[in-house]
Amino acid sequence: MPGIAEVRSFNRVVTREIGALADRFLGRDRSLGASRLLFEIGPAGSEIRRLRARLGLDSGYASRLLRGLEAEGLIRSFASTSDARVRLVTLTPAGRKELAVLNRLSDEAAASLLNRLTGSQRTSLISAMHTVERLLLASAVRLHLENPRSRAAQSCIARYFEELAARFEAGFDPTLSIPVAAEELTPPRGCFILATLHGEPVGCGALRCHAACGEIKRMWVAPSARGLGIGRRILQRLEELARRRRIPLLRLETNKALSEAQALYRSSGYREVSPFNDEPYAHHWFQKRLRTRGR
Repeated sequence: MPGIAEVRSFNRVVTREIGALADRFLGRDRSLGASRLLFEIGPAGSEIRRLRARLGLDSGYASRLLRGLEAEGLIRSFASTSDARVRLVTLTPAGRKELAVLNRLSDEAAASLLNRLTGSQRTSLISAMHTVERLLLASAVRLHLENPRSRAAQSCIARYFEELAARFEAGFDPTLSIPVAAEELTPPRGCFILATLHGEPVGCGALRCHAACGEIKRMWVAPSARGLGIGRRILQRLEELARRRRIPLLRLETNKALSEAQALYRSSGYREVSPFNDEPYAHHWFQKRLRTRGR
């Protein structure tokens, strides 16, 4: 695959320059992995499950790092009062002091790197870092089929409705919109796609299947994850699922306030058509003919 050698070379340079290979990261008596856990726990604390997901750590390795930090007196872990199955971790007073030291040393290391460059080089590096960070985040997004009744799916739908209520001129009341039951988004009648980033739901989309066409529904991406191409990936996945079902036509409707959604649909080959339903919140109706397999 083109680019593999470049990625490997980039990884080698970065790990060397940031000190990832040292046993004493930033001159402290712990590795980069343990230090990164302190950064991620932060002043607010975290669920251990979410820590593992954000850092991509297996439970055994994360447990060893956490035990080490607890032995240093920097963190404490305990069961959630609302759900004993959920383990939480917070910084101790000593942990907060150590985090402040790490932040200071990290700033000094970053300043040292930038000071060795000219002004134009610094500008180029910072711009490239923004690009690399965005693309790496995009590569970390995962799409999978989800039960529309699950907590993650319902959370996305609720946030989607909240955004519609804030952006539509007259607000949004789901009870006035054409209903979409969970059973209609569950195989074989349909499907629901959930997008996650480091284990957290950041987007969704759904397909409702009919004999002559399919409907795209519940397309939403969290504001914090926009610009990563998630909406386009969800739409493409839904189209592929429709092709597998040999559905020849996809339809959708959208509100005039959702200009970015309209741009996505137009650039994805959807053309505006006359209204095909009486959705009260719709101003634009689109459809796209699919080239199904075997045709």
